[in-house]
Amino acid sequence: MKIWSYALLVFLGGCSYGVVSTFVKIGYSQGLSLNEITGCQYFMGSIMLWGISIFVPKVRLKYKQWLSLMISGIPMGLTGIFYNQTLIYVDATFAIILLLQFTWISIILQYIFNKKVPNRKNLVATGIILFVSILASGFLKTEIIFSFTGISFGMLAALSFAFFIFLSGRTGITIHPIYKSAIMTTGASLIIFIFSPPVFPINDGLTNGLWIYGLLTGVFGSLIPPTLFNIGMPKIGGSLGTILSASELPMAVTMSTCILHEAVSLLQGIGVAIILLGITYPNIQMLHIRLSENGY
Repeated sequence: MKIWSYALLVFLGGCSYGVVSTFVKIGYSQGLSLNEITGCQYFMGSIMLWGISIFVPKVRLKYKQWLSLMISGIPMGLTGIFYNQTLIYVDATFAIILLLQFTWISIILQYIFNKKVPNRKNLVATGIILFVSILASGFLKTEIIFSFTGISFGMLAALSFAFFIFLSGRTGITIHPIYKSAIMTTGASLIIFIFSPPVFPINDGLTNGLWIYGLLTGVFGSLIPPTLFNIGMPKIGGSLGTILSASELPMAVTMSTCILHEAVSLLQGIGVAIILLGITYPNIQMLHIRLSENGY
């Protein structure tokens, strides 16, 4: 595969994750709880990944490699918990904007773990994202979405998602992406079940419609994104990956507008566009270099 193919996979992974908030919101409106939706999402995601992994080549992993991959999946599980919790308190558009703060958090992680000092472009982009997030959040439209609890969970989701993106390309274990995703999603499921014991298998939750939302969120939140990220991220690098995974923002805004009928003002639309520009700006040169190296 050429680099543009890997880039497309990461882009689609971001789009897939952007769909999840809409299904979670609808599930809440049907009376489902956070524990039910989040637990069922990762439970079904794990089952589907392990089912698919039967048909892919596997290698014998050592205990430490298994443990490393499962630990790498913990941030994904925490993102699910925190993000779905955020959606209880704020609308889907604002929730995804909070999640997008993972872009500048990733810069901090790169500095802490890779000793990569942010350049002027990174600092300018961070300032743009932070400032314009206020505009895109709809601050001028309403105050009800500004729940301190919702914002706190949203930032925790951004932090855990930044760790997930960061770890996706750093495991150093060469195995099939599906097999890798299955192990990581199992780690995510275990951390979720620790905080939210799975009661849906014994309380008839699945027969009351939960399975539908578990299947949808499982496919778009636990099956597709980790698989596509595990395929594409190691090939295109974290900088380009950050740009492309931000596709979840316009997708989430589009879904929340068309399906949830959440009003998005002109100022919010402009804010979203500027946030995407702020994410892209510091990485334009890197994008050009990577494409040039591959004949584009």
